[in-house]
Amino acid sequence: MASFIIEGGYKLHGEIVPQGAKNEALEVISATLLTSEPVTISNIPDILDVNNQIQLLREIQVKVTQNAPDTYTFQADEVDLNYMQSDAFLKKCSSLRGSVLMLGPILARFGRALVSKPGGDKIGRRRLDTHFLGFQKLGAKFLFDNNQEYYEISAPELQGTYMLLDEASVTGTANIVMAAVLAKGTTTIYNAACEPYIQQLCTMLNNMGARISGIASNLLTIEGVESLHGCEHRLLPDMIEVGSFIGMAAMTASEITIKGAGIERLGIIPDAFRRLGIQMEMRGDDIFIPVQEHYQIDSFIDGTIMTLADAPWPGLTPDLLSVMLVVATQAKGSVLFHQKMFESRLFFVDKLIDMGAQIILCDPHRAVVIGHDRNHQLRGRRMASPDIRAGIALLIAALSAEGVSRISNIEQIDRGYQNIENRLRALGAHISRVQI
Repeated sequence: MASFIIEGGYKLHGEIVPQGAKNEALEVISATLLTSEPVTISNIPDILDVNNQIQLLREIQVKVTQNAPDTYTFQADEVDLNYMQSDAFLKKCSSLRGSVLMLGPILARFGRALVSKPGGDKIGRRRLDTHFLGFQKLGAKFLFDNNQEYYEISAPELQGTYMLLDEASVTGTANIVMAAVLAKGTTTIYNAACEPYIQQLCTMLNNMGARISGIASNLLTIEGVESLHGCEHRLLPDMIEVGSFIGMAAMTASEITIKGAGIERLGIIPDAFRRLGIQMEMRGDDIFIPVQEHYQIDSFIDGTIMTLADAPWPGLTPDLLSVMLVVATQAKGSVLFHQKMFESRLFFVDKLIDMGAQIILCDPHRAVVIGHDRNHQLRGRRMASPDIRAGIALLIAALSAEGVSRISNIEQIDRGYQNIENRLRALGAHISRVQI
């Protein structure tokens, strides 16, 4: 077990480059199982969740070659189908939520897939019904073993069809798309997720020989093909890390430039931070955040309190509400945060309250933040990271706080943020990693 020791109150300065997108990486790495030919992916982040996904592919005998620190070639020409049905494989799947993304490719190519109930963040109920309902629409049979908690999906041949998803699930859409590309006939998916990472997955699959139209919309049409071939693909910058750095600059009143931020794919994220009063300049594909000693939260046109709520793309991603909530603690004004998609993600606010933040947790989904306008600095505390996004939010709070903070369970942060302490030290942060 490791912890971060953070001495807060220091301004940051300099340039930082966002890592490749974690969520896209998990999708496109799984998609390499759809072909026996080599697939090369670059800008892969060196983070725990992605590394575990790569190791899982190695263990089913996918050939994995690391060509550069952020570039890998995958070739799934000798996949060990027997190992994929073993207890050892199912046990490994249970610790990694991204393992569920292997179901669609394995089902499409090999006709049968097993995966245990996946792990990941404990941020509330994250059901998998959309995945399995989609597979069943394509003609697969579904079985859930309650005793051993594993899922089995089988189909000698998938058949294209029309489906209306019950929710715009990102991983559900990805899984169904990956299954449908090798199905017979045409599949139409309505209410599909359309996040940039889904767009990237569909573009990569088309480069492999798939026929997907409607990319970037919520209506995807997929004409099944006999097989796919290899390709090269580069991940987008991670929009969640970009948002985290915007929040970090504002919270510490620092001047930071985020290089190669992928501005065209950030959607509403910059505008959401602007609603909190954060200034930023777009310089080509870079984002410059100037020193802001004070920032004021907007109100709605009729003067009522600002509300920020998550929503499926192109709405505000739920992964950044934790960061925005922390940023609001030092703003001038008040804001209501409404976390609609997960019922446990706001429970970390008790740690911020202990640091001196003025927050009213209304219920599991809503919290009101009353900004200090920097009149009262947060105080350093001992804390534990409950999940990836709350972990980075607590880290941002600690960087701005008076005194020393200790954050334990930082393996949660490592799951989503690459080498974060060294990258922040390069900006002037006083942070170190210690082993317990």
